[in-house]
Amino acid sequence: MTTQADYGAAVLRISLGVAALAHGLVLKVFTFGVAGTVGFFESIGYPSLFAYLVMFGEIAGGLALITGVYARSAALLMIPILLGAALQHAANGWVFSATGGGWEYPVFWAAASLASALIGPGAFTLKLPFLPAEPFFAPAR
Repeated sequence: MTTQADYGAAVLRISLGVAALAHGLVLKVFTFGVAGTVGFFESIGYPSLFAYLVMFGEIAGGLALITGVYARSAALLMIPILLGAALQHAANGWVFSATGGGWEYPVFWAAASLASALIGPGAFTLKLPFLPAEPFFAPAR
């Protein structure tokens, strides 16, 4: 039986996934371009490899969250990306509308990702029987 909590978990998971996919694919790949994203990461002192890892993490993590496949693991794996973004924006203050963006949005997003990982994927998950159980979590009851 699907409960209201299952639907709530699904809303949280899917909205986190859409935001991650939008940041990774639409913003970084289609808007700034891969080269532009890599250049930005290098300009702020990160190795270029981090740009590729973040783009991959946001795109793959977003798809995993949207579909519910390994959603708890994806939510957990998004947290380092989000905390890295928060550190980058920390000097700008807490309001994300400030010049350069603030730190509160990525910190909130990290907290919501942790909540999603703890709550579980909820309703509307894609079941792929050939995949093993999610690595970090006991099977749902």
